[in-house]
Amino acid sequence: MFTGIVEERGVVRDVGTTRLSIGCRTVTSDATEGASIAVNGACLTVVECSDEHLAFDVSEETLRRTSFSRLRAGDPVNLERPLTLSSRLGGHLVQGHVDGVGEVVAIDLADDGSSWITVRAPERMARYLVDKGSVCVDGVSLTVASRDGTTFGVALIPHTLEVTTLGTAEVGDPVNLEVDVIAKYVEALLDPIDGQMEGQMEGKTP
Repeated sequence: MFTGIVEERGVVRDVGTTRLSIGCRTVTSDATEGASIAVNGACLTVVECSDEHLAFDVSEETLRRTSFSRLRAGDPVNLERPLTLSSRLGGHLVQGHVDGVGEVVAIDLADDGSSWITVRAPERMARYLVDKGSVCVDGVSLTVASRDGTTFGVALIPHTLEVTTLGTAEVGDPVNLEVDVIAKYVEALLDPIDGQMEGQMEGKTP
């Protein structure tokens, strides 16, 4: 489990067919083989580590569900270690399970150094996006500031732009998206209720 508070911006060293190597220093301090690290919002397992890099095996399923197939050597990536029971929950509950890949469709820079980024989400994810709700974009916990159909806007302060990859994002870039897990659980719990109510309604006569 993660919080969406990025600890470090790493740099892709090498991308193979199934192996991803990232140069980093902060998240390696207590990393061991088998540990979990969120890379651009996707939870990956460390298979090789040193003081200056981490390597991960990337499955076909992960490549299919994330933007990792677009990564190239030199690209920055957001990194976060898992939440501990003694940690402050500064963002929101993030599983590191990418729900879909969105696209940056607009970037509006303000005079104070902040930015407004508009993202188009896959249609099946739009139902989970609500005004002032939480969303994880490339591993960054953000608040949905506006929503219009399948697009949503997020307001980014200068600090977020400086310490995450969103500061170098461009229109057309793919971004990994994870919606609030609470919304998904609520939907799953309500499904049997909805089906039961529909059955009761079908059994009634006018």
